[in-house]
Amino acid sequence: MIRYICDLCKCEIDPEDELRYVVKIEVYAAYDPNLNAEDEDDRDHLQEIQDILERLEDESDQQIGSDVYQKLRFDLCPECRKKFLQNPLARESAKAVFGFSTN
Repeated sequence: MIRYICDLCKCEIDPEDELRYVVKIEVYAAYDPNLNAEDEDDRDHLQEIQDILERLEDESDQQIGSDVYQKLRFDLCPECRKKFLQNPLARESAKAVFGFSTN
């Protein structure tokens, strides 16, 4: 039997008695090709690729991978799903942790 645990509250989710919700998040580096469009004619694309490959050799593959792309998956119980949907980016939690004043 597969056991499911809520990734927020750590309670066990019984699939026969309650729904289990899955949250999938993808985080990836954004690239805007039009950012340097005016310099496009003067670029040496082969040299840029060579520079990137040289930098990659200096870094660990996993570190670069997590800096560019991450895929996350969480199981939530019904109560934690409600909390997550009310505040998906945890903005209110950050304010409470840092204790910002209202002035």
